[in-house]
Amino acid sequence: MNEQVQTSKVSAFTLSKDDGIGIITMDVPGERMNTLRTSFAEEFRALLMEIKADDQLNGLVLCSGKPDSFVAGADINMLTACTTAAEAAALAKAGQQIFAELEALDIPLIAAIHGPCLGGGLELALACHGRVCSDADSTRLGLPEVQLGLLPGSGGTQRLPRLVGLTRALEMMLTGKPLRARAAYKAGLVDDMVPETILIDTAIRLARQGKPEHKRQTGLKSLLLEANPLGRKLVFDKALSRLRDKTRGRYPAPEKLLEVVRIGLEQGMASGLGAEAAAFGELVMSSQSAALRHLFFATTEMKKERSFAGADPLPLQRIGVLGGGLMGGGIAFVTATRAGLPVRIKDIDHKGINQAMATCYGLLMPRVREKRLSQFQMQVQLGRLTGGIDYKGFDKVDMVVEAVFEELPVKQQMVADIETHCPVHTIFASNTSSLPIHQIAAKAQRPEQVIGLHYFSPVDKMPLAEIIPHAGTSAQTVATALALAREQGKTPIVVGDKAGFYVNRILAPYLNEAARLLLEGEPIEGIDSALVDYGFPIGPISLLDEVGIDVAAKIAPVLARELGMRFQAPAAFTTLLDDKRYGKKNGRGFYRFGGKNKTRSVDEAVYRLLGVKPKVKLPAQEIAERCVLPMLNEAVLALEEGVIASARDGDIGAIFGIGFPPFLGGPYYYMQQLGAQALVDKMQEYSRKYGERFAPCEPLRRRAREGRGFY
Repeated sequence: MNEQVQTSKVSAFTLSKDDGIGIITMDVPGERMNTLRTSFAEEFRALLMEIKADDQLNGLVLCSGKPDSFVAGADINMLTACTTAAEAAALAKAGQQIFAELEALDIPLIAAIHGPCLGGGLELALACHGRVCSDADSTRLGLPEVQLGLLPGSGGTQRLPRLVGLTRALEMMLTGKPLRARAAYKAGLVDDMVPETILIDTAIRLARQGKPEHKRQTGLKSLLLEANPLGRKLVFDKALSRLRDKTRGRYPAPEKLLEVVRIGLEQGMASGLGAEAAAFGELVMSSQSAALRHLFFATTEMKKERSFAGADPLPLQRIGVLGGGLMGGGIAFVTATRAGLPVRIKDIDHKGINQAMATCYGLLMPRVREKRLSQFQMQVQLGRLTGGIDYKGFDKVDMVVEAVFEELPVKQQMVADIETHCPVHTIFASNTSSLPIHQIAAKAQRPEQVIGLHYFSPVDKMPLAEIIPHAGTSAQTVATALALAREQGKTPIVVGDKAGFYVNRILAPYLNEAARLLLEGEPIEGIDSALVDYGFPIGPISLLDEVGIDVAAKIAPVLARELGMRFQAPAAFTTLLDDKRYGKKNGRGFYRFGGKNKTRSVDEAVYRLLGVKPKVKLPAQEIAERCVLPMLNEAVLALEEGVIASARDGDIGAIFGIGFPPFLGGPYYYMQQLGAQALVDKMQEYSRKYGERFAPCEPLRRRAREGRGFY
């Protein structure tokens, strides 16, 4: 390849030449990743004018100057400045116009993609005449706008279906999940997939060959469904039905997206682009998108916090895990496969070790079958796991995560054992869900190295981790626990050392009220359905079965003893446990589990056991509010007592930990939008109807009197 000579520099864009091929390099100054901004419009046009004026150019390649990414999307901050739907629609139209000008170039334009190519970045690549991507694991191509309550606004809703087909395009846009390189190539989203070392050379070669022809391989099923109006109607109707079943009408973006894609296919590209811009403007101004963008900014801000109270984390080389059950196995899995650290597991017998290993193998095998992981890669990851029934190998670990029984003497003994068998710098982290950390550290020789690290089940899927320092925990220990959790792929929040910590504390009154509703005769499926309609991913009764009725029953007395009788659980829990109903773990709970179809149904025997006759009495909204209002009240108290450092942390914790409806932005954001006085009024109404447990707490009343919010 000839030496490149820079001919011009236009802000984030550099144009250089290689024997008749122009290389456009995008490199936003001072940023780790490229994002599209409104200021680029003039820069793009200046670049296009220069390209059109140069009759020596026979083709173009667009690449990134960032070492590990293409374009991560559009700068979401642009949307914050919009005050009307028209302003937001104008942003979309500006993007559409620029990309249309790129697409209209006479000479071929090829995108060379390495690393994330998302949102506006993929829309930019779609406007090019061809695409080549690297085969790196970091390469991802997707349109995730729906996750922010939006839809692609710069032509993505129109170009993607025309390139990869309606069914695949809808799947990508409605889920927001990106495709890996191999899947993108198979789908026809890119024209070639090559090693990063020859990516630019391959793109240049493709540009020399002229504009690529995109002939998608269409099977008979796709042909029948997509090549005629009746088939397309079937695809859209089925997608809409699935959407409404999943979103319960709470998220407008997916339905808008379907409508916009349909208009484009039925009425043409111009009509589709007009509908896209209009819908984009409407969605930017929706409360759902505002809440989801709030969550995006909150998590982005949190990811940038790499130290704690000025202390940096200790370097971690090896991790120990105590307990080979489901939690221990899950913790070992995310440590070995995501953090990439060697893990030594200890259990009281070999059965526990084998169970932990089987858990990890079972989680990896589907990835191998789906060709997301090679057999060799799986063996490498499994090779990081070893185990035994003694402390052999623990003399080299830097941090130990304990996941044994919820019994204080057992956990205190674990601390003593670790201090005996591990190096003096080793940190002890307890995965307790209810026991105060200061009690676990009470007999420790080095209490400053004891901390809580609370994961949620299943560990491989749930994104939250609570970091719980006690009064004597050092800042470096906290920083190290935060670092490990992030390496494991978790979003960690630091919470106070009080009973239930944060998530279980606000969850307990929610579950207790659901149990009371059941005892009053509300049908199990009705209670669950009401809360799913409200926006939770799973109903409270189903959640009790998932978590384990026995686990909930153990936590409740601790909370009642430490925080007050408002946490006292209904006697129903004892009745269920006496009948050996533990939930999904033993197939007997409120629901029956198993069967050939892996379906579940309400176990009618529960009603007889509890002495209730099921009958719908309350509207779904009132059922939901009865469960949610005590949760909000407790969230106010948790913030007031310093259990969480900020409303931001509390919103992230509730959404990632228990599935609080994301479109509401978290409990504090929701209360902010609702208004403290409106919430007080609502709780007083419920207090009069259902009892003192709904009385608004004094900190909430005070905020209402003072007109203060949470942000």
